[in-house]
Amino acid sequence: MPFTPAIPEQRLVLDTVVRIGDLAATERFAAASDDVVDAVLEGAGAFAAGEWAPLARIGDTVGAKWTPDGVVMPEGYSQAYRDYVEGGWGTIGVPEEFGGQGLPFVIQTAVLETLGTANMGFALCPTLTVGAIEALQHHGSAEQQAAYLPHLATGAWTGTMNLTEPQAGSDVGALRTIATPLGDGRWSIKGTKIYISFGDHDMAENIVHLVLARTPDAPAGTRGISLFLVPKYRLDADGRPGAANDVRVVSIEHKMGLHASPTCVLSFGDADDCIGELIGAEHGGMRAMFTMMNNARLNVGLQGVQVAEGATQAAVAYALDRVQSARTGSPSREPVRIIEHPDVRRMLIRMKAQTQAARALVYYAAGQVDRATLGDAGAKNRLELVTPLAKAHATDIGNEVASIGIQVHGGMGYVEETGAAQFFRDARITPIYEGTNGIQAADLVGRKLSLGHNEEGGGAFATLVADIRAEARDARVLALVDACERIGRRLATADADDKLAASYPFLTMLSVATCAWLMEREGASVTGDGDFAAMKRACVRFYLEQIVPEALGLEAAATADASVLYAVGAQAFAA
Repeated sequence: MPFTPAIPEQRLVLDTVVRIGDLAATERFAAASDDVVDAVLEGAGAFAAGEWAPLARIGDTVGAKWTPDGVVMPEGYSQAYRDYVEGGWGTIGVPEEFGGQGLPFVIQTAVLETLGTANMGFALCPTLTVGAIEALQHHGSAEQQAAYLPHLATGAWTGTMNLTEPQAGSDVGALRTIATPLGDGRWSIKGTKIYISFGDHDMAENIVHLVLARTPDAPAGTRGISLFLVPKYRLDADGRPGAANDVRVVSIEHKMGLHASPTCVLSFGDADDCIGELIGAEHGGMRAMFTMMNNARLNVGLQGVQVAEGATQAAVAYALDRVQSARTGSPSREPVRIIEHPDVRRMLIRMKAQTQAARALVYYAAGQVDRATLGDAGAKNRLELVTPLAKAHATDIGNEVASIGIQVHGGMGYVEETGAAQFFRDARITPIYEGTNGIQAADLVGRKLSLGHNEEGGGAFATLVADIRAEARDARVLALVDACERIGRRLATADADDKLAASYPFLTMLSVATCAWLMEREGASVTGDGDFAAMKRACVRFYLEQIVPEALGLEAAATADASVLYAVGAQAFAA
């Protein structure tokens, strides 16, 4: 499958949407100079193209394999991962005091985008490690940080999140894994976790599991959950991986896609010899979990960008090569490349415009992470508001674009040889994991619309609306943001069922309004007549003329009440 790093587009988004120059002007991110940013983008692109992209097909066709001794990755993966570690690619966004380069989170986001576009399943490994680093950074003890963060930062050790259990999916409070104190500050961990991405593999020296568990006599529900650090191998006196820690891989899932990412069932404490350390306060697990989850949700949104970019590149390459039929209305009867047909061009420009919009949205959110790090309280609230948009809308786009990519390939898209189907299979999990997109929409209307609200009528939602109005010039965008504001006011006083029934179309409307604002900003900054500038202007125009009106059409759904959903009993759905 073709792969070209999207460096010109990334650079444009960093400059216009993120305004990376403002971050580089601060002491905290002074290292993010133009030449450093360019070097990182170019270097990550060359590395991904040379080492990760060539492994994408074997990752899909062979995949990770379970053995009695643990999970074995496909040929070439261990070496490519070692090269990733030796190249320092995991250290980009980690603070210098923990062994990182101290660059902005959004630069790390760009690196992960490039790696994931080259090989989405493989990139899940460092993506999860980023979440573990975030949790330890914010909630770990000084001793835990010193022992684990330098190795996680380089990627020499990888990290996982262990939340889900067979009976506890979205209902985290139903988990049953038990942590029993041993009296010396250590805890005995016993239980089973499912859907653990990269829960085991043969690429790193150690795997650091962050495990949610319930302590004896803990309160019921989420209030009784604590977070524990459980390494695959316990550390010896020198801080190196030593004895195995009674963590067993029961199986790996047989999945629709992401075959290069082993999704494990893990059993802790089969021999009653699994030892963990408490992270943060007892019963403080949910707070620490949301640190991981919020990071993970942005990175899952980024996966939507990755798969959309990959699917678009593959579709464009095919359309430039495939000759089929004369162009309708042309005096020549000679067959032409399918890219000359209007409907194929419609699909391709939609793919490109939607991919660019998703990238702008996710990078905007990532930039708020960096601004919040600098102490900007408004950025913290903006991040909270746009996180469900970035996770849900970008992954919806990833699925739409991957599906269109199959259509561009025609019958060849439905067979596996072209690789077009892999993008769709890989994409389909992204609206599901790390909180389904329905949960993201519920979070938006249930918590985020009132975030930061005060008696003067402020708040994150009002601020976002004001930001869009202050800069957007297109009448359609202004009409859409007006509609979002009207619906937001209605939902603020709606009952729970009506609010949730409207939540998904409202999330889409607000996401498109935000994307349109950012796309307009990008388009206004582009100069010149080269292919990149011409394509950017065309994509912005297409987005404003066709995507924004589609979102305006969702107002009826976003203002309808829930009565039709409950007009029949539950059993009637089986009729």
